[in-house]
Amino acid sequence: MRVTVRLFARLRDLAGADELTGEVPAGARVADVWCWLVERHPALAAHGSSVSAALNAEYARMDAAVSEGDEVAFLPPVSGGRSRGQDSRRPPR
Repeated sequence: MRVTVRLFARLRDLAGADELTGEVPAGARVADVWCWLVERHPALAAHGSSVSAALNAEYARMDAAVSEGDEVAFLPPVSGGRSRGQDSRRPPR
């Protein structure tokens, strides 16, 4: 079945694309889509334990079932920053 894969931030950079279309077997899960992606872009493999996924714009677990025409997005971990005006020397209250 055909799915659209969207990639963000570092994952997009490593794959050299922000969107890909691929074929995965019927009954595939989000994890299977990740495996399909890593087969084509091995540099992504190092991020497998920390990547988040979304299925049709809703956060999803790696064991979520994928259907024909679905959009699966993979996002690397997001690091926090500090708020404007926040003194970086003191912890937030």
